Amino acid sequence: MEFSIKQVAERTQLPASTLRFYDRAGLMPLLKKTEYGTRKYSEMDICWLELVRCLRDSGMPLEDIKTFMLLCLEGSSTSEQRKEMLQQHRHNIVKQMDMLNCSLGTIDYKLEHYNEIGIFHIDTK
Repeated sequence: MEFSIKQVAERTQLPASTLRFYDRAGLMPLLKKTEYGTRKYSEMDICWLELVRCLRDSGMPLEDIKTFMLLCLEGSSTSEQRKEMLQQHRHNIVKQMDMLNCSLGTIDYKLEHYNEIGIFHIDTK
């Protein structure tokens, strides 16, 4: 079954402009087009797109996503490279989560003591 860009946009909650951008950026290398250039998405394209979105939403740069996707197309010979990329990306996510949790702790403390410390108080912890 094939899907139009409008159907994929509705299904993925991504704007059609983002879908077009991902295609032009080389992140959808298996995407088929009609002779008039109309994009026709398959179920596999949508799964691929969901992976692109996951990687992008979690902070992976577009160039790294493109590299990862091209390695996927090369098959099992690149599985170790892809695994290493995902391990590094996971490490980056965990590091970012740690920083965000620390920031959240500070904000929660400020909120809990807001009336006591006021907006201009700076802790020296």
